[in-house]
Amino acid sequence: MEKETWTQVDRYMEGQLLGPDPVLEAALRDSDAAGLPSIHVSPSQGKLLQLLAQGMNARRILEIGTLAGYSTICLARALPPEGRLISLEYEQRHAAVARANIARAGLARIAEVRVGPALEQLPRLRAEGQDPFDLIFIDADKQGYPDYFAWALRLARRGTLIIADNVVRNGEVINANSSNAGVPGVRRFIELVASEPRVSATVVQTVGSKGYDGFLIARVNADV
Repeated sequence: MEKETWTQVDRYMEGQLLGPDPVLEAALRDSDAAGLPSIHVSPSQGKLLQLLAQGMNARRILEIGTLAGYSTICLARALPPEGRLISLEYEQRHAAVARANIARAGLARIAEVRVGPALEQLPRLRAEGQDPFDLIFIDADKQGYPDYFAWALRLARRGTLIIADNVVRNGEVINANSSNAGVPGVRRFIELVASEPRVSATVVQTVGSKGYDGFLIARVNADV
């Protein structure tokens, strides 16, 4: 009953505040047609990411975990014409769907999808001498979150926002003995954030059509 109510509220708010979005709706249809898992952010969550990026006047965004490019499109929409988004995706099949969705959204010039393990791609970004990213969104395998956070700090600057999705895990994050495969990585990630003096952070719990979960939002407060 709870999830049914959450979903109905999501639909109401989306209808009132977001309205139809043919580009994102087509991205979801193509994702389903390709058999990709339905683990994308919700429309309201995607708009939240876009507003956060716009609110900080982000010009460079890094995304770890592309899937079909739904959140990629939301984030890229926040960038100015000269902005740049790099999204890292492990699966070639996912990346192909994402690239087609990004192109249909008219964002191919701004948003680039790179394929391969993130822990191989992240050092390459550093070696390329990439400028620091203004916003870094982590939404990939939860076991990797601790390492992704460490690399996010290396690719950040003072003022960068680091946002990580799926950190509540339907409440299982409080259970150190949870059988949920993602919980140990998320708990270690949260412990690392808590012990990192260069950032301040909070978690916003979320409910809705995607169930019960949450975002961790951290701001880099010192030079890194």
